Amino acid sequence: MYYFIVNPNSRSGKGALIWKELRRTLQQKHISYKAVFTGYRGHAVKLAASVTAKASPEHPVYLIAVGGDGTIQEVLSGVKDLSCIYFGYIPTGSGNDFCRSMQLPQDPHEALDCILKRKHIASMDVPVISIKGRKSHFAISCGIGFDAAVCHEVSVTPMKKILNRVGLGKLVYLFVALKQLLFLKPVPVTLRMDEERIYPFHKVYFAAVMNQKYEGGGFKFCPDASPSDGYLDVIVVDGLSKLKVLFCLPTAFWGKHTQFTGIHIFRCKKVEVFSTVPLAVHKDGESAGIQETFSVSIEKEPVKIILP
Repeated sequence: MYYFIVNPNSRSGKGALIWKELRRTLQQKHISYKAVFTGYRGHAVKLAASVTAKASPEHPVYLIAVGGDGTIQEVLSGVKDLSCIYFGYIPTGSGNDFCRSMQLPQDPHEALDCILKRKHIASMDVPVISIKGRKSHFAISCGIGFDAAVCHEVSVTPMKKILNRVGLGKLVYLFVALKQLLFLKPVPVTLRMDEERIYPFHKVYFAAVMNQKYEGGGFKFCPDASPSDGYLDVIVVDGLSKLKVLFCLPTAFWGKHTQFTGIHIFRCKKVEVFSTVPLAVHKDGESAGIQETFSVSIEKEPVKIILP
């Protein structure tokens, strides 16, 4: 049996309409399934915990997230034992960085077909972000500073709903990024990796911890990141002028930004981030509040994910 956790409000409410079409397909194919729906922020965490409460490696649950990248983050955060699930994803959001990195179908109907066929099962690392003693999973990235401020504003701006209606939802990330860049003030940030390597930076625009290559609606910030190598990839943008950041940012769509001085990329298994002032923090594009410090590591057990 498949268990679907559906965010009906994804893509400005189109998620509910997409699910109705998917449900029709499931019924036509006589697929055994149960579906539950999120009603508020954080609800998918509770739903995933409930659905997987009795799961075991011998009796795993096929758990399918239907929504945006933030829905994935919540669903995975609700699973206590990742070895007890097979995870599938049907995109109904606007960012779709997870599909882009994992090479999953971006069409919801193709994604459902992929899940039902179950041709390929792969392992995916699941990072854990810890903030003030509270832990949660994420699948794509987390970050502090500029990229998180963009995510915070994108999640609340009316522009996102307007552009989603005309199929241009991805442009909102670029518009908000340009706006944030005008007002952003770089600050000192220190990173400690694997308990020993310490890297102080003095004018940081943002630092992101990546499990995948892409974040922010298609920015290929860590071109060599792999979700199955047991490592985190970390990017720090430091010491550049705003004009140089402005020229550098579009090149990140193709991963060419790494050629610029001031772009630093590291690999580690654990990273602790310390800012001198409170800054916006995100996890898979969802707000994690305004913070000065957090740490990221990787769960011992990967999650099994259904791929094409």
